[in-house]
Amino acid sequence: MRGASMSRGRRPPCWPSRRRRNSRPSSARCCTEAEEPTSTRGEKTMRSLFAGLAALAVAAFGAAEARADKLQDILSKGVVRIGVPLDAPPFGAQDQDRKPIGFDIEMAEMVAKGLGVKLEMQQITGANRIPFLLTDKVDIVISVMGLTPERARQIQFTAPYANTFLAVYGAKSSPVTSPETIGSARVAAAKGTTQELAISASAPKASLMRTEDDATAAAAYITGQADLLATNSIVAQALAKQNPNKEFERKFVIRRSPAHMGVQMDQHNLVRWLDGFIFFNAMNGELDRLHRKYLDMPMDPLPPL
Repeated sequence: MRGASMSRGRRPPCWPSRRRRNSRPSSARCCTEAEEPTSTRGEKTMRSLFAGLAALAVAAFGAAEARADKLQDILSKGVVRIGVPLDAPPFGAQDQDRKPIGFDIEMAEMVAKGLGVKLEMQQITGANRIPFLLTDKVDIVISVMGLTPERARQIQFTAPYANTFLAVYGAKSSPVTSPETIGSARVAAAKGTTQELAISASAPKASLMRTEDDATAAAAYITGQADLLATNSIVAQALAKQNPNKEFERKFVIRRSPAHMGVQMDQHNLVRWLDGFIFFNAMNGELDRLHRKYLDMPMDPLPPL
């Protein structure tokens, strides 16, 4: 036949072969050399799909890691946001011109200088310092903060930078000598602080006056609204100097509570830098200078973290 592209007597590649009588039909599918079995094509497609997903996951993880590196973020922006107290002298307060002063204020200034960036200070309290970290309102908290297992589930801590302890203070005539002997005495403590949590756990029946910040707790004790004050030893020392007519006798020690800086969880690069900063300033005498200037005592060896 004219116009045909095939020679007479030749079958095309997929032309069905003529069956012999009584022979079984073949179940094999005819395919050209370019075709592959369905199973092989499916396996290759799945491998390509998983490879693509893996590449996307790695890229996304890398991008998230880059965004999550707070130290690099601080350096690139040229600004570090540090939360500091203004209600806990001598760690943080305001002078007559309402300028922030104190141990933690000067530490924040030193951190910014060490990073080579601008300092943006944010006033915080014992109750909101961890929420401010969790909601990314600050990069670092320097607020005479003690380390507890509960807090360590939420944020990451640096090595300690100041030696302090927590205690309960009252009048010399007060018979209180332990959590068990608090009885009906009213204890003032700032909400969310280590001392408030410790008193709640060790004396659950105590009449605990939970205030918004340390300054309000101190005012409650000084004005007679509370019989006892649970606070940091250095804060109590400063309050006693400021209020010579009020007795601040230590009734019992809650626990030793060195001050640590805090950052968001998993910010390992920033923590390593801050640990190195603390170590360097302990070795060069700057931390001892701050202890003598604000706490009226030399710096004792700081416990390791």
